Amino acid sequence: MKTQSLHLRPYAAAAAIAAAAAFSYAAPQSPGETEAVELEEFTITARRPMQDIGVQKTTFDSIALKENIALSMADVLTFNSSVFVKNAGRATLSTVAFRGTSPSHTNVSWNGMRINSPMLGMTDFSTIPSFFVDKASLLHGTSSVGESGGGLGGAVSLATAPEMDKGLGLNYVQGIGSYKTFDEFLKVSYSNRHWAFSTRAVYSSSANDYSYINHDKKLNIYDDDHNIIGQYHPKEKNRSGAFKDFHILQEAYYDSRKGDRLMLNIWYTASNREIPMLTTDYGEERGIDNRQRENTLRGVAGWRHARSTWNIDTRAGYIHTWMGYDYRREMTQDVWATMTRSRSLVNTFFGNATANFYPSDRWLFTASLTANHHNVKSADRQIASGSGTETDIGYHKKRLELSGALTARWQPIDGAGISATVREETYGDHATSPIPAIFADWKALNTYSGKTLLGLTLKASASRNYRYPTLNDLYFMPGGNPDLRDEKGWTYDCGVDFEASQTRLFSAGISATWFDSHIDDWIIWLPTIKGFFTPRNVKSVHAYGIELKGDASYSPWPDWKFDLNASYSWTPSVNVGEKMSDADKSVGKQLPYIPRHSASASLRAFWRDWGLTYKWMCYSERFTMTSNASTLTGDLPAYSISNISLEKTLRFPRLSIRHPHCADQPASPGRQHCAEDASPKSPLTLQLKLAVNNLFNADYLSILSHPMPGTNFEAFISLSW
Repeated sequence: MKTQSLHLRPYAAAAAIAAAAAFSYAAPQSPGETEAVELEEFTITARRPMQDIGVQKTTFDSIALKENIALSMADVLTFNSSVFVKNAGRATLSTVAFRGTSPSHTNVSWNGMRINSPMLGMTDFSTIPSFFVDKASLLHGTSSVGESGGGLGGAVSLATAPEMDKGLGLNYVQGIGSYKTFDEFLKVSYSNRHWAFSTRAVYSSSANDYSYINHDKKLNIYDDDHNIIGQYHPKEKNRSGAFKDFHILQEAYYDSRKGDRLMLNIWYTASNREIPMLTTDYGEERGIDNRQRENTLRGVAGWRHARSTWNIDTRAGYIHTWMGYDYRREMTQDVWATMTRSRSLVNTFFGNATANFYPSDRWLFTASLTANHHNVKSADRQIASGSGTETDIGYHKKRLELSGALTARWQPIDGAGISATVREETYGDHATSPIPAIFADWKALNTYSGKTLLGLTLKASASRNYRYPTLNDLYFMPGGNPDLRDEKGWTYDCGVDFEASQTRLFSAGISATWFDSHIDDWIIWLPTIKGFFTPRNVKSVHAYGIELKGDASYSPWPDWKFDLNASYSWTPSVNVGEKMSDADKSVGKQLPYIPRHSASASLRAFWRDWGLTYKWMCYSERFTMTSNASTLTGDLPAYSISNISLEKTLRFPRLSIRHPHCADQPASPGRQHCAEDASPKSPLTLQLKLAVNNLFNADYLSILSHPMPGTNFEAFISLSW
């Protein structure tokens, strides 16, 4: 069999593959009949996209995103990556940290618009349904500089995508789970050659009253003479943990098929969540109201104009967030005392323009400019002692943030590339020093023998980066510190990617990365003698380690397929600053709530319309204090979690519809519409799924005094057309 090798520009490779598929069929001999023609085997090779030169990137496939439709992006990241995800159960604050840094060192974007809170600097991933995400990727360390500044640990990129030329579609999912948990998902879509519209909605609610063993309490066991003869940890229920979340996403896309694309995405969230009580709280649930409410509207519109040697992408967006937090206790019958009544209002306007220029097959130049204008009001209503007078304590600030970057990418020879970026950022009347980054990679091995492909790529990068203080860091009342300096540091990494595949049998990939980061003027909130906390630049942090990733796919028999994805991180993150006092024991110690070891793995088996998925994750010990003291509350033990799910897909017979004038007559010249009307329509698909979470009933904590649920169940029925 003859083999041909085609060397194509990246955008031409896809066209060649489509053309090859089209030529696998000859012209119809008669209506409804085609003649299959076997193609000679040939190999298509293309240089990697130049945007990915030297980039350390993790991309999630659609299976990982949609494996359990009730999951948030926090759960997806937990079981499909080695980044550290900290939460206190479903519908609680869930944050993500890369490479031993803090959650505020992780940039998060949605359709190109940054969605980190300007107040806290972090993102709550529990409020992002995976049902609303079609594309997701992680940019590790230096690799985030190409997208934005400030991601000292890395960046998370989330996006939606249109389904063009699909016609009318409908997907409805009903889920029911333990603890009176109900989930409903709906997607209605329509698309043709140029237009695509989609409406997605999610509603989730739960009493969230799971049982756990409270290791922070002990009850006595008495004999008949009331002597204490023993003690035990009581079994309690999660108190004040109910939630109701609603999301709706409207999408519209237009593709001219001549190089112009338009998009509009509008996402609204309404959330009402109780904050679970601590295991050390002896109060009654009915006497406490600890609640967080949020209403957020995000909208982004974009236009992409592409030509053979250049393209431009422009986007504009708006974010409105109202958030209320109330903490009250019932002092006597129907008499409540308000401890906290916090209200936050955030309005952000976003704009971005990015231009790419390809002067030749070997060069790519990119220029981008991003603007975010924040208008933030934050207030906590308090009652002055003895006077009964209510007053609001907080701040109202506006801040303009600008970020511009220039990038040059060069591939001197096939398989080798160099990229350099210079970024500059300003916030308010402050400006960071220039942020440089350099990337390089080399395809050291790329062989195709028979039906086996082997590839080996070496990568390296280095960058300087800055992160400026958040608005709460500067202005929170009481405690904000307007004299804070920017956090800054250098990051280096190098790695190797290996891939192997054999036609129709297996494919595998392994990557290993070493990284080293030095961050100065680390911001940390510390207590004062006046009883409140304030942020200070007190630390220098050395974060380093190793990241490993692997995936494999194996199809030993027809109708069978096995997929494996695994990841591991070793991330020491050590305070190497100077002691603040003789009593300071934090120097040389691991930062709080950062595990040295984290790992995850997913194994999937498919047979015809059946699917079985096993997921596993593990975090090592985390310390809750900077001294790393191994006391009752000073550290959280290591834990691992296993989830398993089984699904079955039922495909109903395809529907055929004929024109009433055609009756049973076959199609003939002049009656082509009879053949068209007889074409099969999209089938009706029913999917049944059962998931078991925390399969082995692990007793564990992710956050101090917040126990997690034991073994629990979820069942889903999905209807698609």
